[in-house]
Amino acid sequence: SDAYARAAEAVRDGFLDAADAAGARARVNVIGHGGDDVVAAFTRARDAGAHVIVGPLVRDHLKALAMADVSLPPTIALNQLDDGTPLPPLIYTLALAVESDARVIARRARDDGAMNASVIEADTPLMKRFAGAFTAEWLLAGGNTPRHFAFTPTPDGLATLRRDLAGAPADIVVIAVEGSDLALVKSFAPRVTTYASAQINQRASIGTQRDLDGTRVVDLPWLVTPNAPALARLPRKRYSSVALDRLYALGIDAFRVADAFRGGVPARFELDGATGHLVLDEGRQIAREGTLAVFRDGTLVPLDATP
Repeated sequence: SDAYARAAEAVRDGFLDAADAAGARARVNVIGHGGDDVVAAFTRARDAGAHVIVGPLVRDHLKALAMADVSLPPTIALNQLDDGTPLPPLIYTLALAVESDARVIARRARDDGAMNASVIEADTPLMKRFAGAFTAEWLLAGGNTPRHFAFTPTPDGLATLRRDLAGAPADIVVIAVEGSDLALVKSFAPRVTTYASAQINQRASIGTQRDLDGTRVVDLPWLVTPNAPALARLPRKRYSSVALDRLYALGIDAFRVADAFRGGVPARFELDGATGHLVLDEGRQIAREGTLAVFRDGTLVPLDATP
């Protein structure tokens, strides 16, 4: 489909490149679909004798597949559902979800001894999901109830934000905004340890990136530690945006997961992948934990690396 073509192509390319590297390209069949024929595409794959199916990429397409309740071989969906819709048997999820990143942040901050958190939140669905997941994990880990502040990029909204933040002492600040808004919000935030979503990691000049210095995020090993031994032998392409780089890495991991499922669902699965440390959990989810990183001198580096 036009809306998702570039994203789907990046995932497909990562998958096929990983298959080529493993000498397994002959086992892969790519079946395209649009928004209205996703169920037919999966039925076609099943009827062709697929041992494992990978997809769909889009959340609405996964919901359509779940509601159709068709019988499928082991299937690795590249998104997840958050509305309680049950997935049919043998559908497993591997997703680049911001929620997993937020949970890693909450656990690290609590491990570092923080108790009081301020969350500055943009009014977008993605950032609300990020802020909500952080809050849930933070409370589960024993932190005090976070204070939430709305980010409204108007003079009155920023004046209110500055005033309200001044009255809320915090050990950490979590800034749930996207892209270039981070530098603006940081200028109003207290000078404490600052975390943000990896959505702020965009391709920009070093000078622009220096505005992010000191900000901690959770991002893909593919971007944070590209020379790590676990990734060194994997194929690599560079795209016009970091978002497409992430999707290419998702395609690489999707092949490696699918290959592990080719002989049936494994009793145990664990992998240091391009998108993070992957573990098959009891909820038919391939749980993913990304890499903690920090901006230093305009460059994103592993948080625990020696400066």
